[in-house]
Amino acid sequence: MTTTLIRGGRIIDPSQNIDRIGNLLLRDDRVVGVDNGTTVADRLIDATGLIVCPGLIDIHVALREPGNEEDETSSTGTAAAVAGGFTSIAARPDTNPAIDNRGAAEFVTLLSKRAGNCNVFPLGSVTKDNAGQELAEIGQLVEGGAVAVTDGKHPIANAEIMWRALEYAKMFNCAVISFPLVPELARNGVMHEGYFSTVLGLSGIPSAAESIMVSRDIALAARTQARLHVLCVSTTVSVDLIRRAKEKGVQVSCNVTPHHLALTDFELQSYDPNYKVSPPLRPKKHIDSLIAGLRDGTIEIISSDHEPYASEEKDLELDQVPFGIVGLETLLPICIQTLIEPGHLTWPQLISKLTVGPAKLLGIQKGTLQSGADADVTLIDPNAEWTIDPSLFRSKSRNTPFGGRAVKGRAHTVFVNGQVRYSVAAK
Repeated sequence: MTTTLIRGGRIIDPSQNIDRIGNLLLRDDRVVGVDNGTTVADRLIDATGLIVCPGLIDIHVALREPGNEEDETSSTGTAAAVAGGFTSIAARPDTNPAIDNRGAAEFVTLLSKRAGNCNVFPLGSVTKDNAGQELAEIGQLVEGGAVAVTDGKHPIANAEIMWRALEYAKMFNCAVISFPLVPELARNGVMHEGYFSTVLGLSGIPSAAESIMVSRDIALAARTQARLHVLCVSTTVSVDLIRRAKEKGVQVSCNVTPHHLALTDFELQSYDPNYKVSPPLRPKKHIDSLIAGLRDGTIEIISSDHEPYASEEKDLELDQVPFGIVGLETLLPICIQTLIEPGHLTWPQLISKLTVGPAKLLGIQKGTLQSGADADVTLIDPNAEWTIDPSLFRSKSRNTPFGGRAVKGRAHTVFVNGQVRYSVAAK
């Protein structure tokens, strides 16, 4: 047996309401406990000045493999994940071919084990080939390891299909993750419909394209009593709808991305394609609502919405480039800058939205430092000052709007199943 003592760090474990300076002991691939009095171990790690917390979890990551390996692979995507502090991620099923059968789900797990970086849990497709027309075999996907079902960034426009998906997913106690967008209202849009889209002469996507679908899906979740997760909420109305639904007992959750907290539609004046994301960047009043939702618990999860694209795909006119940015390696510093430094969230609150919330949604035994838990641990240096340099990303793609931004805080050391998978010192 190999023991590791992480000594003198600020241990934050929201699952146990722990926030104190102490020691954490690991034995092989398990957590022994916090402050157990042990001072002798095979390996000592000085965590003075660092935050020691459960390994971070991302619920929705595009690894692009199979089918679009020029953008990302399981190997490069999981390397980016551990560099960002993540020990577990859920892989989107909108690949080519889609993860819409048991064998495809098992293939995702096989690729991740081969990469040897972090834990990867497959998400299964709601519909065959993510086409929105015919339900996939949800039961077989769950048997193949899928922890939830979603069509990724393909909205499920057909209400009957969504209804049936919720009913079937309920049988297997897994959530349906829905991307809320009315396709007809968003057609040809490249940014938020508002003042700046008018000034720039760009086609807009109205906020109602999101909130109308959120309202529909909440109604269906209430009717079926199934678990619904709303992906990447970005509007005031969406947050209000979800808040009221929760108060009525509807099993609905949601997440927000760091870039929707840090950036507004003002940025599109640069015509930089790295600001083109889906849902689109919104005006500040929507950001204020997202922050309020994080503070009161309406929004339980923060996710990177990691969407890598090769440079040639993003080096086009704004109306031609795909939506999306990479986010695994920038999530922590952007969250610190937008949530911790202004005092919107405390560190335990932020870490809860990166551990407890995601683990609950996916139904995985992660996100805790309880005795006997998997030894997935992230050490964060909250005071490390650095400048985001996309050329140093472990991700295969570089499509980020945050290049050159001065930030504070980053992952310092990451343990996955008791093994160091990332360390700043080893870069």
